[in-house]
Parts: sequence; structure tokens; C-alpha cells
Amino acid sequence: MAQFRKNHSKSNSSGLVTKVGLFAALMGIIFWGFNKFAGGQSQQPPMEVVEKDVEVVEETGIDSIFYLPTNPAGSIVQHKHYALSYVEKYELPEWCAYELTADRLNTDWVERTDDFRPDPKVETGSSTLDDYRRSRYDRGHLVPAADMAFSQEAMSETFLMSNISPQEPGFNKGVWRELEELTRDWAKRFKHLYVVTGPVLSQPIKFWIGENQVAVAPSFYKVLLDLSEPEVKAIGFIVPNQTSTERIESFAVSVDDVEQLTGINFFQNLMEPGLEKELEAKFDVSLWRTNDKKFQKRVQEWNFQ
Repeated sequence: MAQFRKNHSKSNSSGLVTKVGLFAALMGIIFWGFNKFAGGQSQQPPMEVVEKDVEVVEETGIDSIFYLPTNPAGSIVQHKHYALSYVEKYELPEWCAYELTADRLNTDWVERTDDFRPDPKVETGSSTLDDYRRSRYDRGHLVPAADMAFSQEAMSETFLMSNISPQEPGFNKGVWRELEELTRDWAKRFKHLYVVTGPVLSQPIKFWIGENQVAVAPSFYKVLLDLSEPEVKAIGFIVPNQTSTERIESFAVSVDDVEQLTGINFFQNLMEPGLEKELEAKFDVSLWRTNDKKFQKRVQEWNFQ
């Protein structure tokens, strides 16, 4: 995957590289001088120091430089395990972005917390639980709780109201649930996915709820990128915010299609321009295997919960 990712080291890494380079050069000069004046046989000049750009990987938090969408219309809010762009006008994020890995999904899951609460990191204030009361809409997750069930802290972050959006019950418990479960299946199969998801705010809003006037989006999207070799690939989904009996494949689109609809540039910093253009322009549903049992369960059970 390294050959596809651009170099996005933080400024402190360049300072570290410079210090290490100077130290190595100084030691080389001392060694050369010692050999020359002490009568040693080696008359070699100081070794050439090749400075390599070092990628800084933080143990906590996300590197917002390299994998978040690049043209946010909202305010970036960075949590420990995902980030989002919050748009005050709609009291919703335009996108939530995170990495989904097989290692995390295959660990023992913690219990669901259901600790819905306002997001203190949203400077203008996020929506609240009161906005959803008596609204008939579900408090729908964008970053699913199950995607972060590898730790109590990560799970709890998904219940911040900045990650929640009003969703039709049949959508939230039906087709959206199926797509979320399939995404986890794909992450287990492909080992590592980049995921960006959110409401479509470029279309007319269906309704507004609560004192804070939270927008009810007409549809939602999810875009997925797999950079694992040998078969790198990407796909998008645009799903109406309503109960559906259509198969997931019918909602599949290219990443370019989602970008044109939403105005968001998703993966610019993850790939060289040529590869980005190629992957985002096309999609192959056959590479993203669905599950007929999940579909049948959705149309027979989940849609009516």
C-alpha cells in the first residue's frame, strides 16, 4: 500500500530528520578526522547522509493530513477514532471519516453503551437528544457503533450527537443496517478499508426537527477505498432515506458520482492523481460481494422493526 500513499509527514518529523542528519554528519567528520590525524589507513571522506522522510504515526488520534476529505464546507472535529466535518446550518456532519480494519473487527466486542450526548468539540454546539424526541425519526449513526466495538472508548465516541442524523426507522434498521454489516464483512475480507459516510446535503431537505432545527437528509452516502494489493478498488453508495426492498447493488455508484452529488473530494491525499482518477471513475460490484441472506432478512424482518 505504501506505493500508493503520498508522503504526508508532519512538520515535527522534518525537524527530527534534520537533527538526526546533522548529528550523523558531525559524527562522520569526527571519525574521518580521527583516522586521518591518528595515522589510520582510512582516508575516506565523511559518509553521505541520505535523509529519508519519516511518516509520523501517532498512537492516538488520526492523521487528518493524509486521509480526510480535502475541501470541507464545515468545521473539522477530530476525535480519537474518527473525524468529521460539522455543518452548523444543518446541525449535521457533511462527512465522517475513519479506518476500518479486520484486526479491530475480530477482537471481542464491548457492550453497546447508548450514551447519546452533545459533542463538546463542536464549537457552535451540536444537536441534542431533545431534538429527536417525538420526531418519529431514529437517531441514526454515521460511524456505526459496531465498527468501534473494539474498545469502550471508541464505542462511546460514536454516540456523540455530531455522529447522529435523523433517519427513517425503516431505513436505519433496514437497508442502512445491511450496508453497514456488509462494510464490516468487506473490511474483514480485505483487511483494511478507508470509509467516508454522511448525509446528502446538496439535495432539498425533507424536514427539520427539534429546537436546533436538525436537517432530515433525503439520502445518505458511503464511499469505500481498499488499497490492498494486488486489487486496489473503490466504490460508492447513495441510498434514499426511506424503507427499501431494492438490493444493495442497485445503490452502487462510482466515487466520482458521489463527489459530483455532494461536492466533497474524498481521497485526494491517499493516492497519486493518476490512480485516484482511475479508481474513482469506475466501480465493479462483483468485487464487493453481497449476501443474499442479509437481503432476505432485511426485506422480511428488519424493514418492519
